[in-house]
Amino acid sequence: MRFPFLFATRCCKTLRSLQQSPFFGPSLSKHQRSSALIYTSAQPCQEDRSYYITTPIFYVNASPHLGHLYSAVIADCLHRYKLLRGFNSKFTTGTDEHGLKIQQAAEAAGKDPSAFCADVSEQFKRVFGSCNISYTDYTRTTQQRHRRAVEHFWSVLWDKGLIYKGSYEGWYSTQDESFLTPSQVTDALDSSGKEIRVSLESGHKVEWMKEENYMFRLSAFRPQLLDWLGGNPRAVQPERFHRAALQWLQEDLPDLSVSRQRSRLQWGIPVPGDAGQIIYVWLDALVNYLTAAGYPDGHERWWRVAHHIVGKDILKFHAIYWPAFLLGAGLPPPELIHVHSHWTVGGKKMSKSLGNVVDPLERSQMFTTDGVRYFLLRQGVPDSDCDYTDDKVMKLLNAEIADSLGGLLNRCTAPALNPAQVYPSFCPRSFPSEQGGRAVAEDYRMLDAVTSLLPAVEKHYESAHVYKALEAISACVRQTNGFVQRHTPWKLDRRDSRDQRWLDTIVHVSLECLRIYGTLLQPVVPEISNKLLSRLGVREGEKSWAALDFLPRHRGMDCPFEGRTLGPDSGVLFNRLESQNVDRQTPKKSKKSANLK
Repeated sequence: MRFPFLFATRCCKTLRSLQQSPFFGPSLSKHQRSSALIYTSAQPCQEDRSYYITTPIFYVNASPHLGHLYSAVIADCLHRYKLLRGFNSKFTTGTDEHGLKIQQAAEAAGKDPSAFCADVSEQFKRVFGSCNISYTDYTRTTQQRHRRAVEHFWSVLWDKGLIYKGSYEGWYSTQDESFLTPSQVTDALDSSGKEIRVSLESGHKVEWMKEENYMFRLSAFRPQLLDWLGGNPRAVQPERFHRAALQWLQEDLPDLSVSRQRSRLQWGIPVPGDAGQIIYVWLDALVNYLTAAGYPDGHERWWRVAHHIVGKDILKFHAIYWPAFLLGAGLPPPELIHVHSHWTVGGKKMSKSLGNVVDPLERSQMFTTDGVRYFLLRQGVPDSDCDYTDDKVMKLLNAEIADSLGGLLNRCTAPALNPAQVYPSFCPRSFPSEQGGRAVAEDYRMLDAVTSLLPAVEKHYESAHVYKALEAISACVRQTNGFVQRHTPWKLDRRDSRDQRWLDTIVHVSLECLRIYGTLLQPVVPEISNKLLSRLGVREGEKSWAALDFLPRHRGMDCPFEGRTLGPDSGVLFNRLESQNVDRQTPKKSKKSANLK
């Protein structure tokens, strides 16, 4: 059975009318028709300019760590990018507050579960606030609106005969809140040397459980899930995780227990019509994406453009269970699931027992909000785990933000090179459109690189490969620094009109490059970008994606910035970090900056 609504291009009237026009007549080759459709469908049109991005809702059994922040920063970056593109973007995050693990954590803390959840949820909000996470909706599974959404969703599945009363017997991991098949567990020894059974995937202890529960007919959805994933190769990205999801579907799917007996679990949403059972925490939690979209009324606008950011450890819940629940309820699966890998310390996953948990709030104070954001997005690779050290953060930020980007800005705006404090004039005779004048071949290669930067960054942001976008931007910043260094404008004679025109042109070209870099970096480092663009005199309405017109004077067109007074000097773009104990030391200016002031 196929689901055309899952695969159809989300077209606007323009595309539909184009398909029906004479342009698509028999004279057009199949390849030309296909190319035209792909191009047209890729162009966002007004009625399709909605975007919905989500993080997982985070489990409140412990305080937030760097991995939680990483998910949120990725989603925030994509949300900001879409806003810059003129989209109406909705970004939701929140906390998952039900389940046995929460119940046990609250008991251990000597707190009522409700008060315990409220405290930890506030910790997540503080971390997100400290790192400029600009969510538009924050869902807590203890909210009444969420409970209504879950109860409605359950009732739809029940009414369709997809939930039935049965008996579950098998392995269960309380730590993962997950049911496991015999092939998913293995023997191990605990810290005292006692033999136990653990999850092959997480390594967490499992226990044999037998109880009467409600079951979801997951087994019935294997063909439909194969159809969805097989016919939609970009449904889960990167590709290795799409392959992993398909691999799970090569075996039969057992029906899934979707409730727990209230005698075992009290902290959760009761099953409608059966107060003796509590809805399984993952079914409850996954519905949060619909809750924030307005379910059960008015959710269609957002749900048709839903994008999930998830860690690889919860891929199965999002790529198998969640689409099956949705299909059962008559809803399409999410448009795209972006999966990321983990942050480790010393090659090991962060855990309280190992004492290697990285506190994101502390690091945002040490390295600044934008510093932490830049590091996570520059070094985080979706396909593989990344190892964290404070030393790596310091070296990266010093090299790419303080020295390379900050040094370039300070060079070009310092009174030594720019005494008039303006966006100087461009001289087409000094830097003609064809090679000649005082520009050399390497300068033209730099212009080509910056010109091609916009489509490259766009492509990488769209695919959530932010690290590739930052890699490309950083390479261009180095080229622009090389351009300035190559021509040593500080050695030119200002009394010579020809030298003065060339000096102004060098600075104009460099400021244009900086304007492009600052605009492209806004989703990643909003505060640094705003500081940079404001120093260049770029106004609010000129910071959008649509304003990205690089060096129009080189093409014989007017530049709205030429002759404009620069913005106020608010200091060094980013202070160099001098040690891992940066929170106890006064940061020093970069050498390049200090030499030019």
